[in-house]
Amino acid sequence: MHALEQKILNEGIVLSNNVLKVDAFLNHQIDPVLMQQIGKEFAARFKDAGITKIITIEASGIAPAVMAGLELGVQVIFARKYQSLTLKDDLYRAKVYSFTKQTESTIAISNKHIHATDKVLVIDDFLANGQAALGLADLIHQANAEVVGIGIVIEKSFQTGRDLLLNKGYRVESLARIASLDNEKVTFIK
Repeated sequence: MHALEQKILNEGIVLSNNVLKVDAFLNHQIDPVLMQQIGKEFAARFKDAGITKIITIEASGIAPAVMAGLELGVQVIFARKYQSLTLKDDLYRAKVYSFTKQTESTIAISNKHIHATDKVLVIDDFLANGQAALGLADLIHQANAEVVGIGIVIEKSFQTGRDLLLNKGYRVESLARIASLDNEKVTFIK
């Protein structure tokens, strides 16, 4: 997706050979026009998948997921990384390890929002090692629902996430695929 790649080149900051900071438009400050384009792109790529729900993880996946949900006309569920007073019973739970934060979190969704008849699209902001996507897929499988695909805004293709997800049989669609972050320069897979 050309507009996303240009935004990464213009506003992304390479912090290391593994870390790209995109807080100017995706995961701290949000560019709503770009998010709308991202939502339309995900909707176009998955339009024939029969999607009934979209699931993401808080907080950075919410904006692209909501825009895709708007385009597809389906509800969006976001998995919470912590339990609140209002979300404590009847939950599906999964553990997710974040390599960026070097922590493990328990994510959860209410079993009232996802059912065995659902065909679910997973959307997330980044794909690196695939742990967040696998955790979300686990929640969907706990409900006996179907994962119809995984939509990723930015994929770090030099890491293992894509292969892990493909080897498990998931369809993966990434809008920007980064080949490397070497020498403070972003290189894309075309």
